[in-house]
Amino acid sequence: MLTVTVTETVRETDAVKVFRLARSDGVALAPYPAGAHIDVTGPTGITRPYSLCGPPDDTGSYTIAVKREEKSRGGSQALHDKVEPGTELTIGEPRQLFGIAPIAAEHHLVGAGIGITPLLAMAYELHRLGAEFRLHYVARSRDEAAFAGLLENSAFADRVDFHFGRGRETVARELAGELAELPADAHVYTCGPQGFMEQVAVLATRAVPADQVHSELFQAGEQPDAAPCEIFEVELDTGEVYTVPPGKSIADVLEENGVPLDTSCREGICGTCVLRVIEGEPDHRDHCLSAKEKAAGDQIAACVSRSRSPRLVVELW
Repeated sequence: MLTVTVTETVRETDAVKVFRLARSDGVALAPYPAGAHIDVTGPTGITRPYSLCGPPDDTGSYTIAVKREEKSRGGSQALHDKVEPGTELTIGEPRQLFGIAPIAAEHHLVGAGIGITPLLAMAYELHRLGAEFRLHYVARSRDEAAFAGLLENSAFADRVDFHFGRGRETVARELAGELAELPADAHVYTCGPQGFMEQVAVLATRAVPADQVHSELFQAGEQPDAAPCEIFEVELDTGEVYTVPPGKSIADVLEENGVPLDTSCREGICGTCVLRVIEGEPDHRDHCLSAKEKAAGDQIAACVSRSRSPRLVVELW
C-alpha cells in the first residue's frame, strides 16, 4: 500500500469528480498497463477499486474519476465531500484485469457513462503505440459526459465518436453498423452498465469471436441466493478445513478463522481475493475472471463464489 497526496481535484460533471494523486514521499509512481485500476481507501476507511484514466506512462501522478453514487455505502460520497487538495489517501499498486490485446488488427473501445475511464487510458496508450483504434463514447448528454472536452481536444480526437442523447435504440443501430464491419482479428473493449456491455458483446460477436470481446464491470449484478442447504468445506493447502455455511463467503470464513486474505470490493469485481483451486469444482459468481479462466476451474474469487463439490481445496497465493 502507498500513501499518496491529492494534488488536484476537478469537477468534470455534476456527478463525476477527478482526483490526481502523487506519492506523499515525492518518489515517482510506477507506470502501469492501460486498463489497470487501483484500490483506494477513502476517509471513511472503505476501500474501492477505481480505474486509472491518465496516460499510463505518466509517473508523476495517477488520475482517477469517481462518480458520486447516491446509494453509496460511504465510498464515493466521502471522496466527493471530504477529499480536497492536500488530503492523504492510501492506495494499492496498480492491478490489471482489463488490458489491451497484444496482437490485434484494430482496437474498438466502447464506453458508456463512467465506463469511459479505463478506455481513456487505453486510448492514450494505443495512440502512443501508433495502433489502429476507435473510441465510441455513449452518454445521455455532453454535460453528463466526463472528459468530453479533453477528448474533443486530444491528439486522437479524430478517432473518437460521440453518441450523446441519441436514445438506446438509435445508439444500438449506430454501434451495430460500426461493429458489423470489424475484421475477424479485431478486438473490442467495453465498459459501462452491465446491460450496455451485454448489448455491445452481442453486436461485436457477430463479427469477431467472443474471446476477442473484453469487458470490465464497476458494479456487480445481483448474485444468486444460496440454496438452504448449500454448505461445503474449504480446505487450505496447509491442511486446515473450514465449513462455509449459507450466507457466508469463503473470504468471510477464512477471515473469521484468522487466515490472512486480501480483499477489496467484496463484490467479485476487482480480483484481489482470487485463490488457486487445487481440487473441487468452483461455482463462479464473480465478474473478474474471464470465461476461459472460469472454464479452466483452477481459480476462484473467494468473496462471492462458492463450490459445486462438497469440498474445495485451495491455495493461498
